[in-house]
Amino acid sequence: MKLRRLTDADADELVRAVTESLAHLRPWAPWAANGYDAQTAAAFLREAAVEWERGTAFPHAITVDGAIVGVATVMRREPADLAEIGYWLHPAHTGYGHATAASAELVEFAFALDGVRRVQIWHDEANVASGGVPRRLGFTEVDRRTPPRQAPVGNRVGVDVVWELRRPARP
Repeated sequence: MKLRRLTDADADELVRAVTESLAHLRPWAPWAANGYDAQTAAAFLREAAVEWERGTAFPHAITVDGAIVGVATVMRREPADLAEIGYWLHPAHTGYGHATAASAELVEFAFALDGVRRVQIWHDEANVASGGVPRRLGFTEVDRRTPPRQAPVGNRVGVDVVWELRRPARP
């Protein structure tokens, strides 16, 4: 598993990975509800480039043998000392530790950002597999929230579990 920055050249491969994963993603990812096509991928990649340059989000392709099998992103949040990691994987690549390895790399990436002292991972309470990632990385569950944007749908119960890892204090 390797991480690399997403680029416009990834559009076709991203469409393939997402469309093959839609049934797997729909219960957890609201953005997957209406399908995914070349236009959607191009818009996502344009916005990804803009956000990367602004320093607000850093989407990475998760690759195995050079092929995109998912995406993991670090997003700056308020307050300024907070970053969040989000991720998804193609269903043929779950259970191999890719999301955990990608998230571990992105924790280091996030802590290297100016001012970031806390990293969070959020997932729906019913998404047990996704919850294993922060648990394996030593995050601590800090909250459970019922956001209005995530009403129960499919497997989702509409309760976000919030995990946090704090940067050790420097002497």
